[in-house]
Amino acid sequence: MISRTDYISRLNVATARSPITALLGPRQSGKTTLARQFTEGRQASFFDLEYEADLRTLDNPELVLGSLRGLVVLDEIQLLPGLFQYLRVLVDREVRQARFLILGSASPELIRGVSESLAGRIEFVDISGFDVRETGSEMLLTLWRRGGFPPSFLATSETDSFAWRDGFIRTFLERDIPQLGIRIPTVAMRRFWTMLAHWHGQIWNASELGRALSVSDKTARSYLDLLTGAYMVRQLQPWYVNVSKRQVKAPKVYFRDTGLLHTLLGVTGERELLGNPRVGASWEGFIVEQILSVLNQPPAWFWAAHRGGEVDLLVQYEGRWLGFEIKFNEAPKISKLLRDSAQLLKLDHLFVVCLANRAYAVSENISILPAYKIHELGSHIGELLDN
Repeated sequence: MISRTDYISRLNVATARSPITALLGPRQSGKTTLARQFTEGRQASFFDLEYEADLRTLDNPELVLGSLRGLVVLDEIQLLPGLFQYLRVLVDREVRQARFLILGSASPELIRGVSESLAGRIEFVDISGFDVRETGSEMLLTLWRRGGFPPSFLATSETDSFAWRDGFIRTFLERDIPQLGIRIPTVAMRRFWTMLAHWHGQIWNASELGRALSVSDKTARSYLDLLTGAYMVRQLQPWYVNVSKRQVKAPKVYFRDTGLLHTLLGVTGERELLGNPRVGASWEGFIVEQILSVLNQPPAWFWAAHRGGEVDLLVQYEGRWLGFEIKFNEAPKISKLLRDSAQLLKLDHLFVVCLANRAYAVSENISILPAYKIHELGSHIGELLDN
C-alpha cells in the first residue's frame, strides 16, 4: 500500500482546527481508504451513504449523529445534501460532542448548499490521485502514462490499467453526473470530453468547440465548468501585467489526470504515447499537476502574449513569484524570449523542467530542474532563494 502521509498530516491539522472537515476529490482517488487509515486508533463512526443500511440509519440524522462522540465520517455526502443543515445545528451547539469528516466526489460548488449551510464551520482538504512524492521518482513515467488513480496506477498490466480507466469514464458519465442532479445526455458529454482531450494544454476557445459540437458557446462553457468542478479538468487562469503587449485572457485547459487523457486519445501504452502528436501537451499538463501537488496547490496562473512570450506556470509560493517552463526533451535551449519573459514578470526564479539527468543553474535566476527531482522541489526553492 502506498503511504499518503501528507494527506494524513493535513487531516490531523484540519480536524483539530475545524468542527467539520471536507475531504473532496474525484471518485476512486482514495478518499475512503485514506479516511479509514486516518481513523485507525481513534474513536470514530463511519457511514457510507452509498449503502442502503447506512442511509436507513440516518433517517433521523439529528438524533443519530447527535448521540455520537469522537470523529464521525460521512462518505459520499453529495448523495444526501440535506445532511448539511443538521450538521450546522450539531456543530453550533454549546457543548460539541463530535467532529465531522465528510467525503465527497465533487467540488464545493457542485455540492448543493454546502457553502451556504456550513460557511465558517468547515475546512476543505482536496485530494487527487497519487503524485510523484507517493509513488517515487523511479515511477514517474508510469505515473504519467497511467495517471494517479490508485486502481489504474497499481494495475498489474498496461492492458488492465487502460480497461479500468475506460470503465471509469463510462461510469462517470452514466452514473456520477446524473447523481449530481445534472441532466446532460451521456453521448453529448462523451463527445465533448473526447474533443477536449485534443484541446489539452491549449487556450480555451468556446466558439470553436461549440461549433464542432453544434452547441452554443454558453453550453460548451457549462460542460467545461462541470468537468472542472468534478476535478476532471483544470482551468489554469491567465496572469496579466501592465505592458504594451496584447496578452492572452482566456484560460488554458488541462486534464488533471493524464491516464484519463490518454484513454480518451486512444493511447494504450508507451509506444503509442511517444508517437502521439499530443505527447508534448500531455507531458506539460502532467508536470503542471505534479508541481502544484508537491507545493500543496499554491495560487497558480500562466502568462502568454499574442505576439510571443509565454511562461507555462506561475505560482505564488511563500511570498515569492516562481515561473516554470516545461520541455519534453533532455537539453532545452533557453531562448532570449523566455529570458525576457522572466524579466518582464519580475520572477524571483524560473525553473525549466525537462528530462535532463541533473539540475544546474543557467543564470542567477534561471535553472534546469530534472523532472525526476520534482518531489524535491520545495527544498530546491529553499536553497535557491536563501542564497
